[in-house]
Amino acid sequence: MSKVDIIYDLAVVGGGINGAGIAFDAAGRGARVLLVEKGDLGSGTSSASTKLIHGGLRYLEHYEFALVREALAEREVLWRMAPHAIRPLRLILPVRGGQRPAWLLRAGLFVYDHLGGRRLLPPTRTVRLANHSAGKALRHGGLAFEYSDGWADDSRLVILNARGAAKRGATILPRHSLTRAVREGDHWLVTAGGKTFAARALINAAGPGVMAVIQAADAPALPPLRLVRGSHIVVPRLFDHEYGYFLQLGDGRIFFALPFETDFTLIGTTDVDHRPGDPVEASGEEIDYLLAAANHWFNHPSTLADVRHSFSGVRPLVADASGKPEAASRGFRFDLSPPDSGAPLLTVLGGKLTAYRQLAEKALDLLAPRLPGLGPAWTATARLPGGDFAVEGAAALATDLKRDYAFLEAADALRLVRAYGTEARTWLGSARSWQDLGRNYGAGLTQAEVGWMQNQEWAMSVEDVLWRRSKLGLRLDDAERQLLAADLSEAAA
Repeated sequence: MSKVDIIYDLAVVGGGINGAGIAFDAAGRGARVLLVEKGDLGSGTSSASTKLIHGGLRYLEHYEFALVREALAEREVLWRMAPHAIRPLRLILPVRGGQRPAWLLRAGLFVYDHLGGRRLLPPTRTVRLANHSAGKALRHGGLAFEYSDGWADDSRLVILNARGAAKRGATILPRHSLTRAVREGDHWLVTAGGKTFAARALINAAGPGVMAVIQAADAPALPPLRLVRGSHIVVPRLFDHEYGYFLQLGDGRIFFALPFETDFTLIGTTDVDHRPGDPVEASGEEIDYLLAAANHWFNHPSTLADVRHSFSGVRPLVADASGKPEAASRGFRFDLSPPDSGAPLLTVLGGKLTAYRQLAEKALDLLAPRLPGLGPAWTATARLPGGDFAVEGAAALATDLKRDYAFLEAADALRLVRAYGTEARTWLGSARSWQDLGRNYGAGLTQAEVGWMQNQEWAMSVEDVLWRRSKLGLRLDDAERQLLAADLSEAAA
């Protein structure tokens, strides 16, 4: 074998939610793990989701009962793993004439309530919008259903899994683009970021980039994935409560309108076939579509000038016979190289945020016979960093944080708990004032917090800090961003 410094058991390519989840699971099974990612962790699809941990009610229409059942069961598992980054969300599904009838929606929600082993989340109930706080914001009244799913900070979930892996000995290398992977004896030699590493097995979890990894590894070609772009917009809040909306449109599609960062509403998503090489951004047509959808339902009109932020992600879906992009399966599958080909290559195809833990567990169970010494599955009862508190205890934890750090406002304490959980105290330390935390860039973002992001969460750029480690990009002005950029550049020099 060529000379390398460390021989890993497993090299994972891709620092999105699937790759980070696999690294976390594998490190907890006792494997020596390397994760390489060409950009920042979670900088692709995994920071551009609708932020839901959900069963996928609309997938029942496409008869994906197994996918929905597994996702429903995961909602409470993930909530227990990360009660800071994940929380319950009640959603309002109005009934409208000329669209899916009430009996069909109620039947779907009955399945939704009973298919996935729900224990903590409350069941569906029927409401009249005229008598419900969520009805005041809507242009249309009548009957509706109120049901449960979960909200997640998707990009922080990636970081928490990567941190959990690193705490168990994994090597996490963002900004290390894979250029070559070749089998040599019973190992892979992986070249990324100009460095070469050896590993007994290679997992390709590169999301939309899986085909590029296959080419770099000179592996047999696989059938192409179907790339579907989903776009979202963020506008000033359209309602003053904590319910989300699951709303139908006349073309048969649906969209979500969700409370976002206290003062905003998140609207999405579109489903548009995406061509490799096209910009991963919301097109003008998609933004217009989402604005029109919101204006069809909400009393408060939104215009292009109200769009404070937009983002898009490309979902790499398993190709099937579906016609419309929204009908393509959100399931996942694996391709494992045969034993006689040498060191194993496992390619992950498809998947969704809610299923990431299951995907990681099943991937490693599949690989285990080819990777002697890999321990058993364990993450179903695991806690992610900072999540070692009661599943419904985030509000109480924020109250305790506010008591012990009196200079924090209640909103500041809650933001820090939702980002860091019990680890917020680690970098707050003995501070007794904002000045003790160093420069304040605005919106409560301080040098102490940015230092934690740099030293513990691999942040380097303004985008890393303001859009993936936090969502404070919605609140800082240009001068504050420039000050942060200057400090980050100085730290990197």
